[in-house]
Order: sequence, then structure tokens, then C-alpha cells
Amino acid sequence: MGTDGRRDRDERGRARNARPRDGLGRPLPYGVEGVERQPEGVVRAPAESVAEAQALLDAGRPFHAHEVFEDAWKSGRAEDRELWRGLAQLAVGLTHAARGNRTGGARLLRRGAAALAPRAADGPYGMDVAGLLRWAEEAARAAEDGLTAPPPMLRSPGPPA
Repeated sequence: MGTDGRRDRDERGRARNARPRDGLGRPLPYGVEGVERQPEGVVRAPAESVAEAQALLDAGRPFHAHEVFEDAWKSGRAEDRELWRGLAQLAVGLTHAARGNRTGGARLLRRGAAALAPRAADGPYGMDVAGLLRWAEEAARAAEDGLTAPPPMLRSPGPPA
């Protein structure tokens, strides 16, 4: 609800929470300065989605990376929806773990990995899905132990420069 007691709405009249958010997507009180929010509903090419999400993950903003993946999931090809959904779940798993929800974080990391597993062999959009599966299990174990996992590397590392 807004400060006037009415629901926040976007320019089309749809309900949207306009409260500022912190770097992990938690709502802050009205009037407090939060981090810039990721715009919603942006249609990007798959490579742009991967690059944008990777930059957000590297900056410690997995909640915002999840929003990029969610846009790709909603606007992308039907055959890629599970891929984007799985990536969004990895980002949300990191978000939960960073917020202190160890069990939920680990569970979402493993759920995201399960959604990605069928794509491990084809490496869609240059992504190292097999590497992501290994990373997700390590990150889930780290979350369970209360440790912080490094951000995933979405693309296969190239040859040394």
C-alpha cells in the first residue's frame, strides 16, 4: 500500500509495489532510498539476458538477476521457458541464502538445477549448463552450511587471453 493507504499501481493500472528495495530485493519503508530497481517486462535477445544477469550476479544482486531471467522466461521461445525458469530459480536461491534462509535457498538452487539438467548437453546461448549444475550443488551445500556462494558463471570460460 502507498503512504495514502491505496495500492501502488503502474501506468497501466496494474498493482505494483512501489516501495524502495534493498540490494536483495527486500522492501524498505516508503521514503527510504533503495537501490535502483530492475525494469520489468523488458524483451531482450537471449545473449543480452545472459550478459545483463551475469553483471547483476557479479554485483551481488541476485534478486535483480532473477527479474532479468523472469523477463526472458515470459517473453522467450516456448522451448526455452524451462531454461529461463531454472536460471531464475538459481538466482532466487542465491537471494534466499543471502537473506539467511538457508534451507529455502538450498532447495531453490537444487530445483533450478533440476530444471536446467535437460539442457546440460546442448549449452544453449553459450551457457555452460553442465558447469552451472556443478556450481548449483556446491552453492546449495554452502547455503546449508550458512556460507556465501560465489556467483555462477553462466557462460563457458573461453581460452585464456
